[in-house]
Amino acid sequence: MTPPALDARLRVDRAAFSLDLSLTAAPGEVLALLGPNGAGKSTALRALAGLLPLTDGRLALDGTVLEDPAAGLHTPAEERPVGVVFQDYLLFPHLGALDNIAFGLRCRGLRKAAAREAARPWLERMGLAEHAASRPRSLSGGQAQRVALARALAVRPRLLLLDEPLAALDARTRLDVRAQLRRHLAEFEAVAVLVTHDPLDAMVLADRLVVIEDGREVQSGTPADIARHPRTDYIARLVGLNLYRGTADGRTVTLPDGTALATTEQLTGQAFVAFPPDAVTLHRGRPDSSARNAWPLTVAGLDLHGDRIRVDLTGPLPLAADLTPGAAAELDLAPGREVWATVKAAQTHAYPA
Repeated sequence: MTPPALDARLRVDRAAFSLDLSLTAAPGEVLALLGPNGAGKSTALRALAGLLPLTDGRLALDGTVLEDPAAGLHTPAEERPVGVVFQDYLLFPHLGALDNIAFGLRCRGLRKAAAREAARPWLERMGLAEHAASRPRSLSGGQAQRVALARALAVRPRLLLLDEPLAALDARTRLDVRAQLRRHLAEFEAVAVLVTHDPLDAMVLADRLVVIEDGREVQSGTPADIARHPRTDYIARLVGLNLYRGTADGRTVTLPDGTALATTEQLTGQAFVAFPPDAVTLHRGRPDSSARNAWPLTVAGLDLHGDRIRVDLTGPLPLAADLTPGAAAELDLAPGREVWATVKAAQTHAYPA
């Protein structure tokens, strides 16, 4: 069995927060760290980069131990084979694109001419050959992001760290740059770790997701597995699902308050039930419907969600429902309005907790 290229147990204790996270990744694997604000994503990234010393644990890259507090070992950030792309790129404003890319190579000991020669192919690879002398202020957000990525890749790191690399881009540019970044990461032979708040960035760019809450891993797996089997409310909201936990007995899952959910899966014991907001149908009165799941609920709020209306409902089973604007108008929905919600058993998905 091939040993992991990245093998880390990160323990960082701070005044009001502690991170305790294990990460492993194979060569060429892209790992995404997801989690709410304050979960510990940036702390993990800084620890991997060597900018924040470990309280305990161990960090090894390609079999070489870079940090081990018990042994008194801490390799300084500048001596680690690590490249970092920061959220705001941190390009030098007085240098052109070529010299910004060459900067990391010069820090590794290359003379100016050699560093610029080695940097030029990266500029071309990013489609920025004509911008060699352009300073950051004259570059678009997408171009600046590509310069920052080229600077990180030019030193041929064994670990590439990306801190919210698309956050500063507008929606249109983000779409194009995300596709370009995916191509570059697919060609990257070492390990890449991506920190992001955006589930779409994570789903598109990463091979595996690690979800962190309160400094601990709560779920990890492929993007498809995470999307289909969320295990916390945060993850369910992230992937756009209503999620409940209860006790399964056959094709019924009973929640702690006694509310029963009919499903099509045969399960026993602790289980999750999930369904998307567009699986919910709303009615003005008690419906004459074949749906086995029906509850009287109250509209708590409405919001535009893409081309749909997202309805927040409270009652026996708090949930979110997605309707067309026409359907919402026909129901005359408003906060405080009482409605009935139905969900067919076939549109739910139950799985072991």
